[in-house]
Amino acid sequence: MYSKEEALHIKKEFWTTFAETYPRKWLLYDTKIKDVTFKFFIDNKKAQVLLDIEPKDEEKRKIYFEKIESLRTILLENYLPEAILERNFYLETGKVISRIWVEKLDVSLNNRRCWPAIFEFFHETMTKFELFFFEYEEYIKDLEINT
Repeated sequence: MYSKEEALHIKKEFWTTFAETYPRKWLLYDTKIKDVTFKFFIDNKKAQVLLDIEPKDEEKRKIYFEKIESLRTILLENYLPEAILERNFYLETGKVISRIWVEKLDVSLNNRRCWPAIFEFFHETMTKFELFFFEYEEYIKDLEINT
């Protein structure tokens, strides 16, 4: 078990090394859609690349998710065959969001030997996710276009 300081140091080293290995600007919070964000996640069991849809307005969350869900076949066949789409994803806080994600199991933030595989997974998966998003961005953003 690591102390808080050691855990923070490992986490900081992980993200710094990732940024040095793949020095590019990721889309992440800059989707131009309020409360629709791309995220990287890593813990001691898995790594994930996420697209979280969490507007406070439930109707907007529903519409954004349904737009992406209407593109499911394209997403799965052309970009991310292992993507999981969940309309009602419950966070630990109890908050309900919509989430689309891809995960890699059996990797650990605390195991430096896993880092190259995690970095490659993050890079390849986020790149494909971003390509999908950029291709269908106008459709996803436009709340006036029905699914």
